Amino acid sequence: MGRPPVRKIYAHAKLRRLRTERGMNQVELARALGISTSYLNQIEHSQRPLTAPVLLRLAEVLGVEPEFFSEAAEERLATDLRAALSDEATGVSASAEEAVEVARDHPDVARALVALHRRYRDAAEQVAALASASADGPAATLPPAEPHDEVRDFFYAHHNHIESLDTAAERAARDWGLGSTRPATEALRRRLAEHHHVTVLDAAPERSADARRFDPTSRLLFLSPWLTEGQQAFQLATQLALLEFGTLLDALVDAADLTSTQAGALARIGLANYFAGALLMPYTAFRSAAEELSYDIELLQARFGVGFETVCHRLSTLQRPGRRGVPFSFLRVDRAGNVSKRQSATDFHFSRLGGTCPLWTVYAAFSSPGRILTQVAEMPDGKRYFWVARTVTRGGAGHHAPRAEFAVALGCELRHAQRLVYAEGIALDDPRAATPIGLGCRICERRDCAQRARPPAGGRLAVDPDRRTHVPYPVNSARDQG
Repeated sequence: MGRPPVRKIYAHAKLRRLRTERGMNQVELARALGISTSYLNQIEHSQRPLTAPVLLRLAEVLGVEPEFFSEAAEERLATDLRAALSDEATGVSASAEEAVEVARDHPDVARALVALHRRYRDAAEQVAALASASADGPAATLPPAEPHDEVRDFFYAHHNHIESLDTAAERAARDWGLGSTRPATEALRRRLAEHHHVTVLDAAPERSADARRFDPTSRLLFLSPWLTEGQQAFQLATQLALLEFGTLLDALVDAADLTSTQAGALARIGLANYFAGALLMPYTAFRSAAEELSYDIELLQARFGVGFETVCHRLSTLQRPGRRGVPFSFLRVDRAGNVSKRQSATDFHFSRLGGTCPLWTVYAAFSSPGRILTQVAEMPDGKRYFWVARTVTRGGAGHHAPRAEFAVALGCELRHAQRLVYAEGIALDDPRAATPIGLGCRICERRDCAQRARPPAGGRLAVDPDRRTHVPYPVNSARDQG
């Protein structure tokens, strides 16, 4: 009742590419699949969708996971493409259907257009910076490129799951006795001392701006005295990742093919942090606990001795083939709408241009600090998601200590919500319970949103001095524009 229709999978572009890479013609692949050549030809020309039996057989014959044929990657690419084409500089706008078609049928072309748009934006920012700094003479320099987005894209492309790190961390947790020792900090300090000759010390309170600082010469590791037990364990685990698994981290960074040394260094830190979370919350034990506790974040906090945000991030990584958890999207925002973290194991799309939707419950969390809020949200394409959000605070102790407040959110497709304790008592199947949200005002297709902050791309403003509406930036319908 009220559910969006099940989507059919058309994987013709991926299928043709895989078949060509395997050196097979249509007759050979059809014979291996046990279907007719004409049927395969129809699939490769987008005339027939993939059925479940054919999908499973394809995965087996071609040596890939069934998820390889998921449309999630195409949908993400389509959103990026539409956002790029919606830039005022292009002078055109693409409908959602057109963007999906290009991303599905010509993914390389779509990626090239998205990359060109990013380079255009970087160049425009550099030109603006040079223009504003012209009074400073020829010594003015271009602003450095931001590597953070590239690192986020790296994790995004891997659906926020790095299997090699998960496997190494799970083995290390078992070998180091983390599961049987409480608190984990004792085992981690012992590992640092016995295998790396590192002494862990509390930093002086007046010099504790750093949560963790390692001096490789003296082999001293300083931790802020204001860290909780769980935060100490996470910093110790991160340092162990850098010292003991540096070769694995380097191999993962090299394979990522990042474009700058800064991006590579940031990716290495991100991977070390990933290892730390996987070490303190080993995959098998953590996934089993999550299912047992109906994904109750606070109970998982208590069982594994870590913070709320750390548990949320770990929940978004549970995508081991054959032992998957609920596929979550995870993000962290500040009051101004800046997204400082965004990871996704799902096909949920985060806007790259402009802000995100103010109707999202993650922003309402700031009005109820420390309270867990829930929301059923519907995207313009009809897909519905279930979101959980809460504020978190970072910073030292003392009146003058700097603090930062964020809101973190976990979201999953509505079909998974019944597995979560937070969905109890909520009418998930009632379409009236869903809040209409979008990816950002520029590419949001909703014409009746009273919260809109920018005109939608491709819409001609309805300018009428004799009419005042409750909807900002009203636009003419397609019929009126014709």
